[in-house]
Amino acid sequence: MCKTRGMRAGVLLLCVLIATWAAGCAAEEPAPDTDIEAYIEAVIEAHGGDVLDRAIVTFTFREAQFTLEREDGRFHYRRAYADSLDQRVVEGITNEEVYRVVEADTVALDADARASIETTVNSVAYFALLPYPLQDPPVQATYAGLDTVRETPYHRVAVTFGEGGGADYQDEFLYWFDANTHAMDYMAYAFGIGGPEEDQGTRFREAYNVRRVEGVRFADYRNYVSESIEPETLSRYPAHWRDDAVELVSTVEIEDVAVQPLP
Repeated sequence: MCKTRGMRAGVLLLCVLIATWAAGCAAEEPAPDTDIEAYIEAVIEAHGGDVLDRAIVTFTFREAQFTLEREDGRFHYRRAYADSLDQRVVEGITNEEVYRVVEADTVALDADARASIETTVNSVAYFALLPYPLQDPPVQATYAGLDTVRETPYHRVAVTFGEGGGADYQDEFLYWFDANTHAMDYMAYAFGIGGPEEDQGTRFREAYNVRRVEGVRFADYRNYVSESIEPETLSRYPAHWRDDAVELVSTVEIEDVAVQPLP
C-alpha cells in the first residue's frame, strides 16, 4: 500500500515538473505585441542568423557576383560585374568607406556616385539577408497585428527607419512571420516616399524556392504590384494577392548561394 502511494506521489511529482517545464518554455517565447525586439531576435535565430554574425555569403544576382562579409559588427559588401566595355568592376561598401575599382584601379567618386553605389549594394544585401538586418540600429519596428494568409496565422511587423537608415530611409515595410515557425514568407513595402510622385510605389513579395545553406534560410521572391494599394494600405496586400488582384512584375532570384562561416 505504501509502495503504491509512493509511486503515485512520484508520478504526480513528475507531472508537475513536466508542466512547470512546459510553462517555462512557453514563457520563454517572446510575444511580439509586448516585446518586439525579443521577438525579432527569435525570428532572426529561427532563420540561422547566428551564423551570419561571422560569415562570408556569396551569390549571383542579375549577372553580378556579390560577396557579403560580416565579422562581429564589421561588414564588407562587394559587387563585381563587367561594364559595357567588358571591364571588370568591383564596387564595395564597408563600415567606413564606399569605393569602385575598375580593372584593378581605384576610381575617384563624387557624392552622387558614392550614394548610388551604397544604395545599390546595400539594397541587394538587405533583401538577401532578411530578416537579419532587422536588428540594425536604424530599424524602428512595431507590432501591427495578427493576420491569416491562406489559413496560416502570421504576425505582421511594421518597420520604418531612423537616422542612419540610408538614402531610402523613408521607405516603409511590412513583414509577415509565420506565427508557429517564424518563417518570413511575405513582405510589402512602399518606396519613394517624400520624393517625386512618379518615383513612388508599393510592392508585395511572396517567398519561394526556400532553402537552407549552412543553416541560414534563403529565399527567392515573386514581386507583385497593385495600383490600388497606397503606403497607408500596405496591410491589404495579402488579401489582394489571395484574390488575384495583383500583377506579377518581376522575380528576385539569388543563385549559387554559398555560406562560409568564419572561425
